[in-house]
Amino acid sequence: MASAKPLRRLIVNADDFGASSSINSSVIEAHKNGILTSASLMVNGEAFAEAIELAKANPTLGVGLHLSLCCGTPTLPAKKIPSLVNSRGEFSESPVAAGIKYFFSPSARQELAREIDAQVQKFAATGLRIDHLNGHLHLHLHPTVFSIVQRQWQNWNVPAMRCTYDPATIDLPLGHGRWFYRLTHAVIFRLLSAQARRFLVDQNIKHTNFVFGLLENGLVTESYILRLLKVLPGGDSELYSHPSLHEFRHEYDALVSPRVMAAIAEENIKLIRYQDL
Repeated sequence: MASAKPLRRLIVNADDFGASSSINSSVIEAHKNGILTSASLMVNGEAFAEAIELAKANPTLGVGLHLSLCCGTPTLPAKKIPSLVNSRGEFSESPVAAGIKYFFSPSARQELAREIDAQVQKFAATGLRIDHLNGHLHLHLHPTVFSIVQRQWQNWNVPAMRCTYDPATIDLPLGHGRWFYRLTHAVIFRLLSAQARRFLVDQNIKHTNFVFGLLENGLVTESYILRLLKVLPGGDSELYSHPSLHEFRHEYDALVSPRVMAAIAEENIKLIRYQDL
């Protein structure tokens, strides 16, 4: 007699909630009619106010903070964080350039601490229950950013954090091509997540064992999810995506796919939010 599979629970998250009305609509539709359980909110997104209204109208959606420290605009006025922004008051569009500056510039590090706290406080002012914290382009795991998060965590009422670890041993057989990108990101985030996990465990901060979607980077398709569900490891995992009715329509379609929903039921996978961990 075959042994029963271990309990498997899955958070299905949408990043960039609040960035546009298209993304907002796809998040709500994928939550109501698909497998999406949570979303990460950009508090400086163009459609931030709309996202708040939608989140309050859909309280079963777990909403967390998507710290945005690269690409886009800050919470604080540009004059208070001159080292972080360009002449237009915008963050760098290059995560590599931003990461280098954040690591080596003392003034940037001081300003980062203020900007990160401002984004946390802006989320708190919405009145929404915060489900989790993560970062746009996973910059929350950048050594400088994460050291700030460690110092300030006790001042925030945030129960969970994304610990971005997408194991190559599972993903490589599931995805296709882009070997250099997938292998380098697997190695980098294995190291960064290992450092972060020690802090999360020590502080009893909720997190999942695995985070899928990193190595696919915009290619979370129906076929990928169907293959992933068959090999999803025991315990708690997160699958994140970037659904949009325009730019990433294939990711939205995957989240509302009847085949995907049927596979989750067949595999006896429980869909949860971070607050359910």
